[in-house]
Amino acid sequence: MSRRDPLAVALLTREYPPEVYGGAGVHVEYLARELHKLANVSVHCWGAERSADAQPGVHAHQPWTALTGEAFGAALQAVSINLTMAAGVSGANVVHSHTWYANFGGHLAKLIHGAAHVATVHSLEPMRPWKAEQLGGGYALSSFCERTGLEGADAVIAVSGEMRRDILSCYPGIEPGRVRVIHNGIDADEYTPDRASDVLERYGIDPAAPSVVFVGRITRQKGLTYLLDAALAIDPSAQLVLCAGAPDTPEIGAEIAAKVEVVRATRGNVIWLDQMLAKREVIQILSHATVFVCPSIYEPLGIVNLEAMACETAVVATRTGGIPEVVVDGATGLLIPFEPISDVEREPVDRDAFARDIAERVNALLADPALAHTFGEAGRRRAIEAFGWDGIAAQVLDLYGSIARTD
Repeated sequence: MSRRDPLAVALLTREYPPEVYGGAGVHVEYLARELHKLANVSVHCWGAERSADAQPGVHAHQPWTALTGEAFGAALQAVSINLTMAAGVSGANVVHSHTWYANFGGHLAKLIHGAAHVATVHSLEPMRPWKAEQLGGGYALSSFCERTGLEGADAVIAVSGEMRRDILSCYPGIEPGRVRVIHNGIDADEYTPDRASDVLERYGIDPAAPSVVFVGRITRQKGLTYLLDAALAIDPSAQLVLCAGAPDTPEIGAEIAAKVEVVRATRGNVIWLDQMLAKREVIQILSHATVFVCPSIYEPLGIVNLEAMACETAVVATRTGGIPEVVVDGATGLLIPFEPISDVEREPVDRDAFARDIAERVNALLADPALAHTFGEAGRRRAIEAFGWDGIAAQVLDLYGSIARTD
């Protein structure tokens, strides 16, 4: 953008297709698609250069290669990308940053260019202390970037009501009136039941047998370790399908691998797909699942639950964060009681009880496939009616209009 147009919007994000690995990246991908219909939008992301023909208006940024070395080097590289992002959004009157990886860039763009800064919070650094394992001293830097960006933003979007409460608790300096709840969305035309079985056959999943499916990165917050604890009590006639890869650290990767081997040796019937799967593959696996399980101990909203619901799959998920705003207990799935040690230390008070509760709810749906089917149908209806991306984008555009500087 070379001039200041009304509603010239720059989206700042770490992830953007084809480099998407988590919920924040999924969110930005679909939000950008809808906003392109409504405003002049550019995207500033990390990663490899994008083709101007294939992805017009998408600008990729790379880190300063001199910033390498210790664990904190990755955080310093993130800051360097924020600097180049801020320099590259001249002409935008709204910059919209996503996650700490881009919040500081949004803040700098506001200072340098006078653009209004909107920040969407997909997670909070103070709520994820285990990231110190991954980032070392860089965790303090990531926390600084997030705090600075959010406290200085003109508006903050929380992806759930629970996330809004967490934001105001972690950052009391933010005025409550600046924090608006706008949920994540789902493309129910893309995420729709796929009754084919070629993907299942490729990965050795029996389409005629019940299956319990997990989809997520191997990270503390996704709770895979507790599902593996529960697995020993889950009906062994059901396939346990783990679409789980990209461990945060070698240590947690090794921990999960060891637990999977125990479950294989004791219970059996485990299929672990530890590579990144194509979207179509995930959709087919979800569509055939009897139950989708989300055992997260921290989940601001949980797009993956929406993806499962849109595929007409019953959900068993932790009653934490924004999940109860998506999964309706007893209507679209079953919620797992959860009592954390504290808001920051998210480990369950009673680990064994949490695992038992996971297994109990999964087994209840495995034993009653008609109920699971009813939940799945209700879940898809809810995904369509309450979480369509067109409605989400309209809310975001309304927020832009309320703060944009167009003079």
